[in-house]
Amino acid sequence: MGITVSGAGEANAAPDMVEVDVGVSVLADSVQDATRIAADRADAVSSALTAGGVAAEDMATTEYSIRPEYDYSASNQRLLGYRVSNTVRAKLRDVASTGPLLDSVVSAGGDETKVNGLGFGVADESALLAKAREAAWNDARTKAEQLAALSGHTLGKATAITETIQGPVLPMPRLMAADMSMSERASTPIEPGSSTVTVTLQVEFGFRE
Repeated sequence: MGITVSGAGEANAAPDMVEVDVGVSVLADSVQDATRIAADRADAVSSALTAGGVAAEDMATTEYSIRPEYDYSASNQRLLGYRVSNTVRAKLRDVASTGPLLDSVVSAGGDETKVNGLGFGVADESALLAKAREAAWNDARTKAEQLAALSGHTLGKATAITETIQGPVLPMPRLMAADMSMSERASTPIEPGSSTVTVTLQVEFGFRE
């Protein structure tokens, strides 16, 4: 004999790291020219990341491809050249530096630069989860104590617990609008938002005799 209740808890934290895919995409008449230019631009991008404080162990190549590119607008396909793409995933551990660092990367890579896959996160997710779990437990316990008292019983120990975790729900990066030109702005403004973890507990309690 006992009672079953559910409790929910949520915890929020400001992101303390950001991962971004940056690289170059070069189109040239020959494979040799495309690979040479792409190598130069990619090296410049990597140097900009390093100069911006990104450690070597926080950078990893995620894409390298060489492929012919065609124009299909006419009845017969026409070879435009060869495209070489080189992408690196970089982990930035100083969120505030994201905007200035991206500006440096774009400046280093030039028109061939590509930036995508920007995502914020929390390095220590376990602390966030523990906080949400404690809130869920307190919620469940409060409900159970009230229901036990209303039914004329004294709440006993928990006999079974089922946990459901949602998250962390990472914020979508938001580029703030600016009326100034690129040359007038100090850096690209980016808002990291906050990261959220939600824990739901279903707890079975016995009654104390």
